[in-house]
Amino acid sequence: MSIAELNLTQLIAQAPWREAVTYRDTWPHQYVLLHKDGQAALLQAVCARICAGEGFVGRFFHTTPTYLFIADHKYWFMSPCAEMDFDADRSDDASEIVLNRAPLYRDRRDFIIQDGDTGRREEYPKNPPHQPGN
Repeated sequence: MSIAELNLTQLIAQAPWREAVTYRDTWPHQYVLLHKDGQAALLQAVCARICAGEGFVGRFFHTTPTYLFIADHKYWFMSPCAEMDFDADRSDDASEIVLNRAPLYRDRRDFIIQDGDTGRREEYPKNPPHQPGN
């Protein structure tokens, strides 16, 4: 079966996910790279779903990533899909695009992360911070 024939869940299953060690103890997640990992089909498929309106704009502290929820994970990019150049020069590290994923918490942290959240499952705030307008 060629890459073009795989569906999104198959692309996700075959991707070489890496652990984001910097955030292992606080906001554990994994990532895959466009060029270094050869994941153009996966990243383009996720962007296509987000651009089709299947994503949800959330909040991670002071940023507003668009999350795509698939099975037991949420997926996001650090930049909007419209700004990504999937055909950029592969030799330039600045052109590398990262797709992140994290297991779902199954609570409000899947959508909004605010000051006071630690990211640790066992430390879910008893009285989660609330900011006006949320």
